[in-house]
Amino acid sequence: MISKQYKQLSIKEFTQAAAIYESDHAGVYNMCKKDYPDVLAELEREPFENLLDCGCGTEPMLTLLHKKYPNKRYTGIDLTPKMIQVAKAKKMKGVKLVVGDCEKLPFDDCSFDVVICCQSFHHYPNVQDFFNSVYRVLRPGGRLILRDMTMKTALVRWICNNIELPLANRLAKKGDVRIYGKKDIDRLCKNAGLQMKLFEKRGFCRLHCVAKKPRS
Repeated sequence: MISKQYKQLSIKEFTQAAAIYESDHAGVYNMCKKDYPDVLAELEREPFENLLDCGCGTEPMLTLLHKKYPNKRYTGIDLTPKMIQVAKAKKMKGVKLVVGDCEKLPFDDCSFDVVICCQSFHHYPNVQDFFNSVYRVLRPGGRLILRDMTMKTALVRWICNNIELPLANRLAKKGDVRIYGKKDIDRLCKNAGLQMKLFEKRGFCRLHCVAKKPRS
């Protein structure tokens, strides 16, 4: 499929999911909640003021952050208008929400101390563009905190990427593009100018990665 087709599938999927995304009836999306404690713990390691959530959905992560750090400044971006519509209904003060493409972040250079991305970037067909864009909007010394799917071995990832995901695209109309391993993420970071500081496989099929923009 081409880039536009992947994105259309993702918009269709998450338009349908928006109403239930944070409910107890969210099905497979309930797995995303397991990422939040690790992201919160990572954020506690260094101070921040401006945070961007890429693929923010209905802003469950920003809701948690706003409660814990109410005086920080938050921005969320998501490709699906319905997700942003549901998020805006929360009316959280100091939170800016944008419908937009994470591969082409519509923000000024050096705008954020932290960019987080949870269970979103496996939907991006031009994933290097995302990493390049993150580098641009991060301030020197800023962090990218990444959570997504992965698999224990390269063979299992190959099976997922070449058999399972294409079937999901055709049969279930899912917009999943690719899942990545450590070498993949390290290469994407280096190509963008980011330095990968941490990569771990945590729990069931989860990667936890922290990368930084150099200070000079």
